[in-house]
Order: sequence, then structure tokens, then C-alpha cells
Amino acid sequence: MQQRSIGNDTVGRLAVGAIGLGAMPLSTKQPRPSPSDAEATVHAALDAGVTLIDTADAYSRDEAEFGHNEELVANALRSYGRADVLVATKGGHTRRGRDWDLDGSPAYLRRACEDSLRRLHVEAIGLYQFHRPDPATPWEESMGALRSLFDDGLVRMVGISNADIPQIDAARAICGDALVSVQNQFSPGWRSSADELAHCAATGLAWLPWSPFGGVSAAGSLDAAAPAFAEVADELDVSVYRVTLAWHLAQADVVLPIPGASRPESIIDSAAAADLKLTDDQLARLNATWPPPARPAHPPS
Repeated sequence: MQQRSIGNDTVGRLAVGAIGLGAMPLSTKQPRPSPSDAEATVHAALDAGVTLIDTADAYSRDEAEFGHNEELVANALRSYGRADVLVATKGGHTRRGRDWDLDGSPAYLRRACEDSLRRLHVEAIGLYQFHRPDPATPWEESMGALRSLFDDGLVRMVGISNADIPQIDAARAICGDALVSVQNQFSPGWRSSADELAHCAATGLAWLPWSPFGGVSAAGSLDAAAPAFAEVADELDVSVYRVTLAWHLAQADVVLPIPGASRPESIIDSAAAADLKLTDDQLARLNATWPPPARPAHPPS
């Protein structure tokens, strides 16, 4: 698989496959894959060259099984016998029953990180991301907590999620070179964070778009952007999902899509996007399809 890098000269540059795996559906999709099917999906990703897996402590059905996704990923990696995979997890989202809540306080993030270390069976987390801004906690305090986790050796790199440009710059000022990535919603049907993507490309931060297929279906029917993606898919005789990920990769060298998957077939198809070449004409047609869509109703990611 095509490789892209995450990191910098200070914390080290790590080469990872250009397509990652978003593990969230393995815990939150209904109906949920069986444990053996979930493990098979992670193994299929590894077989296809995926070396970046995105998870979070809050990816679970409810509060009672908080940490489910992290444990699933850790077990799948252990049964496969692979240690050279960058596991990116997150803290800052909490659960109250089935509801999602937030806690970006330094004390909570410290506890959440320590719990993630235990569930992932590692001495230091490869990439630890602040899941979402908490209105009850000043952003600078949450960023200071990330820097403290890095300084204390609990995490090797830090990232932020669902952040705007001022928040990105504040994180850079506080975390320094420990900050290596931003994970925001971005897709053919949801390009409102295009300015943040461009800012990351200019500053060398990796860009991990969540919900990368938003606005696209196999039938090309969800919004006005999708038909062009379906047309290009027909021209190349590949799935519209593969075209969508190739479009993501063409936006900038810092882009590392993390498509969710709950079946081996899905991640195998997604991984093949790393080697799909779009012509200049095809890319121009895809880039031109940008109607301002209604905000899609996604669960937190």
C-alpha cells in the first residue's frame, strides 16, 4: 500500500498505510458484528496493508461497556501477532447510559488515558487524541493535559478532533511538536472543514477525515455530489467508495482517511483506494461538486 507519514522530526516520522481503519462500527453498528467477525475485519485490514487503526474509549453501545472498541482492537492485534500498527485512540467523550457527554478536564483526561493504556496493553499510546471540545473546560486546559501526557511518556504523539483553526493553532502553541494530527468531519457531502484541511497541509499536520463517505452511497443518491462520484466509479469499474477515498487522498499529502468497516470485504475495497489513480479531469469534476448540504445526522466520532 502507498505510505504516508505522521509525526515530525522531533517526535519521529512514522510511515503508515495511506488508508486506515475506523474501528467504531465494530462496536456501535446495529446489528453489531460478532466478536469473530470483528476480529476478521481487523485482520483483513492488516492483510491489505492497513497500519493505522482509529478507535476511542467511548465507542461502545452504552456506558456499561465503555472501552469495548479499544479492547476489541487490542485483542485482534494480539491474535494476529502484529505490533507495528499505529493505534490512535481518543479521550474526552463520556457516556451516560446510551447518551454521549463530554469531559475535557485535565483530571479526567489523565484517568481516561491511563484506562486506555490498560485496555490496549501498551506502555505508551501511539497517538492520543482529544475527542471533542468541552464547553465546560477551557480549550487551553485540555491542551495542557495532552502536553502533560506526552511529557510524562504516556503517549508518543497527540492529536485533536473536531477543532477549528484557532483551536488548532492554540493546540500547536501549547503542545508543540507533540501535536501531529487533526481529525475532523470531511467528505464529498460535508466540506465545511476544507479550511482546516488546508491549514493542516500548510503546517504539516496529518488530516484524518472522519465519516469520509458522508454524502455518497453506492447508488449515488444521497446528495448532489454523489452522482459525479458514481459516474467516475463506473468509468474506472470500481466502487464509489474506492473513488471517494482516492479523492480524499488527492486533496493533500497529509490526508489519511479512516473509513469505518464492519466486514472484511468493506475494508479490503477501501484499502485498494490507496493505489487508485484519478485523472486530472476526473478529480476536477469531483472537486466541483460542492452544494452546501444540510448537516447530516451522525453520531459522535
